[in-house]
Amino acid sequence: MANHASALKRARQNEERRMRNKAYRTRVRGAVKSVRQAISAKDQEAARAALKAAEPIIDKAASKGVLPKRTAARKISRLAKQVHAL
Repeated sequence: MANHASALKRARQNEERRMRNKAYRTRVRGAVKSVRQAISAKDQEAARAALKAAEPIIDKAASKGVLPKRTAARKISRLAKQVHAL
């Protein structure tokens, strides 16, 4: 465990960031899951609505540095491709 004041502060900051990133990642997973469930149910309207809700969540995670930019773009692209294939 850290002993110096600066190391203790760094440990606190790291823990706060870890929890924040975990929340963003969980939100992204949930959004992607809702889109995939609508796709598997062959519900085009629900899939489009879920995709429209998921896009800003994924983009925000990328802007915060939780996901790499290209990973976010790839996720959105693949989901959109599946939704449009319905």
